[in-house]
Amino acid sequence: MRREGASLRYAARMPRALWNGATLAQADADAVQIVEGNVYFPPEAVDHTYLRESRTQTVCPWKGTASYYDVVVDREVNRDAAWYYAAPKPKAAHIAGHVAFWKGVIVGND
Repeated sequence: MRREGASLRYAARMPRALWNGATLAQADADAVQIVEGNVYFPPEAVDHTYLRESRTQTVCPWKGTASYYDVVVDREVNRDAAWYYAAPKPKAAHIAGHVAFWKGVIVGND
């Protein structure tokens, strides 16, 4: 059963991000944002001990400038495997500071 206002595909479940045996992020379904098929976790749901600032930045025409993190677990590095928009454009303001993952990071439900 889908709760009113819950994110599609993640209704009534707790999405989390996993890589190399570590839980990088975990949040209630209604706390994440889904944008273009990517799950954006709120900053407080992310275990920042696994993230290391990267110098990489990219620009999205409607979201703005994305900054990246390397994901580091047990000394293994997954370069630029997480990203966030510190100061997104107005249409993407709802994902400010939220973190999304890719490059082999598994994002799914418990």
